[in-house]
Amino acid sequence: MKHFRLLVLGNGVSAYGSYLNMVALNVFVYDVTGSALAAGLFMAVRLGTSVAAGFVSGRLVSAYDRKRLIVGADLGQALALLALLLAPEAGRISLLYCLAVVTGGCSTLSQVALRSSIPEIVGAEHRTRANGLLVTGRSLAMIAGFSSAGVVVAQLGYTAAFVLDAVTFLVSASVLLVLPIRTRARSEEAGGVEAGAPDAGRRSLRLLWGAAPVLMAMIAVRAVDGLGSSSHNVALPVYSSLLDPDHPATFISQFWATWAVGTIIAQQALARYTRRTGQTLGERAFAAGACVMSGAFIVVFSGLPTVPALATALVAGAADGLTEVVYVSRLQAVPDEQRGPLFGLSASAENAGFGLGMLISGSLLESFSPFQVVTSLHGLAIVLCLALLALLVSRRIQAVAGPPGPVPHPGRGTGREVQS
Repeated sequence: MKHFRLLVLGNGVSAYGSYLNMVALNVFVYDVTGSALAAGLFMAVRLGTSVAAGFVSGRLVSAYDRKRLIVGADLGQALALLALLLAPEAGRISLLYCLAVVTGGCSTLSQVALRSSIPEIVGAEHRTRANGLLVTGRSLAMIAGFSSAGVVVAQLGYTAAFVLDAVTFLVSASVLLVLPIRTRARSEEAGGVEAGAPDAGRRSLRLLWGAAPVLMAMIAVRAVDGLGSSSHNVALPVYSSLLDPDHPATFISQFWATWAVGTIIAQQALARYTRRTGQTLGERAFAAGACVMSGAFIVVFSGLPTVPALATALVAGAADGLTEVVYVSRLQAVPDEQRGPLFGLSASAENAGFGLGMLISGSLLESFSPFQVVTSLHGLAIVLCLALLALLVSRRIQAVAGPPGPVPHPGRGTGREVQS
């Protein structure tokens, strides 16, 4: 795990760059173009590329070395940012949309390749703990990236922000390059590229689609969770302004900081549970945790005083962290050759749900309160989670009861003859 901790550090640094990049680039697009429509189009291109890249990434991860793909994705984002800095001002607008494509595609590719590789890097028995460390690192990076973006841009300017972004991706690529890790199963390494060919990946995904409907249901839940997540992300600035018009950023920072603490608590608790019992939580824990998460996010926007609201945000963060770790760990339980296509499908579903939710939430907030918007979209996620939980419980009951015995044939197998 010592090598993996360095990987987590590098991944956290690049995640910080991604979140800083997200804020700085969106503001930069608006400043350069002077158009809210152009800024919205930039976000749409980036999200659309992320959705499409999920399917492509699944095939690439099945066909090529995953470590090289992650390094290439980091280098691609760094070079794209440097190209934007070196380009003349007249050509920057068109280059911005190329940057949106590069960053959206590379971030998805990196995520799919890394998630697919975790069981091979640390061993299948340690994947839950490893996923928890990654979730914690990304949570802290998100807080740092979002909170520092405004300061970096305001105090140092866009050039410094983009250089810092590029450096974070270069650091991540450098750390991964020097780590002696294996990212693919030994049987596939021995078989070469053909063992993980794209056609094999597609066949594996088709088999999963028919043989593992629960996995497909979990991916559907994650897509709807994306709708809910977008609703509280979009509604949070509006809600914070209603709470304190003079200091709208106060509640936002308190909310995300508390949420991050919750994810860390969940990661620590889950790691201890796994070490103590030697077991990993499964589909029912995922469905129950997703219900708690969505319910907690709804309560946060219900108008509670600050302290109870932040306590609920802590619960939301803990449930969010738990469901993320359990979900990824469950998908990693499939054979190595199936992981790439499966995580590619998952990335596309999650990004599509989040992007669609951004559009829906933004339009609904024109007519409805933040509480109503968050309740409607997170409520939809709760309904789907409850349906999945009911399905899992019924399957469990059937498994315990066992299959029904054969219907006795008259005169046979009953130990007695039929009386005429």
